[in-house]
Amino acid sequence: MDGTLALYGLLALTTLPPLVPNSGLLVSAGVLASEGHAVLPLVLAIVAGSALLGDLLMYLVARRFGGPVRAWMLRRPRRRAALEWTARRVRRHGVPFVIAVRFLPSGRIAGPLTCGVLRYPVRRYLVGAGLAESLWAAYSVGLGYLGSAAAGNRLYAAAIGIGVSVLVAAAGTVVEWGTRRRALRARAAGRTPGEPPRPDCEEGDDQASPTAAA
Repeated sequence: MDGTLALYGLLALTTLPPLVPNSGLLVSAGVLASEGHAVLPLVLAIVAGSALLGDLLMYLVARRFGGPVRAWMLRRPRRRAALEWTARRVRRHGVPFVIAVRFLPSGRIAGPLTCGVLRYPVRRYLVGAGLAESLWAAYSVGLGYLGSAAAGNRLYAAAIGIGVSVLVAAAGTVVEWGTRRRALRARAAGRTPGEPPRPDCEEGDDQASPTAAA
């Protein structure tokens, strides 16, 4: 029992902040749930809930301190490209992109910070981030759960789950790298891609673009 409680606490602590590599832990939690050593719905709720809380905190910080966060993101070319690339797609696609960006390697940081800087409506952000983290939790934990059920071996299931996670992360890195390079080349050539219309913002929200206001 104590071991199970420690697992739940470790899941919450490692999922709340971004950039903590816990894919192996999530897969292992799925394996343990498949074997009856952990409650699957509770594991999913803890993982999705703590991830959503972390996203919301980053969003609120960027919304409250938009100027310093914007300046930090514009300080380096790669962060600037990430801000501009993410901002254009949030304005164009809204909630669907808030969901999709979560699955890019640096999307958990770029997404909330950009949405906060843009002062994207809180309710819409919560809908997108909540769906994204629910899907992410189901995918991450499900790899271990389904792998254990299929392979019937804890080590094989963990290896399969971690291997799939690495392949998905590598594919996302390639996509992100390609789009960032195109954005950097466009900036170096002195071209500014056309800005699509913004989504509706809450009354009183700052309408300035993330780069122009800096």
